Amino acid sequence: MAHPKRKISKTRRDKRRTHVNLGTKTLSVDATTGEIHVRHRAHVYEGNLFYKGKLVAEDYK
Repeated sequence: MAHPKRKISKTRRDKRRTHVNLGTKTLSVDATTGEIHVRHRAHVYEGNLFYKGKLVAEDYK
C-alpha cells in the first residue's frame, strides 16, 4: 500500500482545495405551473410532482 514520503502541510492541502467549491444553484421557471424550482430536479406543486413541465405523480407527499 502506498504512503506519502513526507507530510503535506495544511497550507499546501488547503491551496489545492481552493478550487473545490460550490456554485450557486440555477433556478428555472416551470412552463406549466409557473413555479420557480432548481433545474433538473422534480418539484412539488399543489400536491403533484412535476418534472420538465409534465405531471409525474399525483397526490405526491
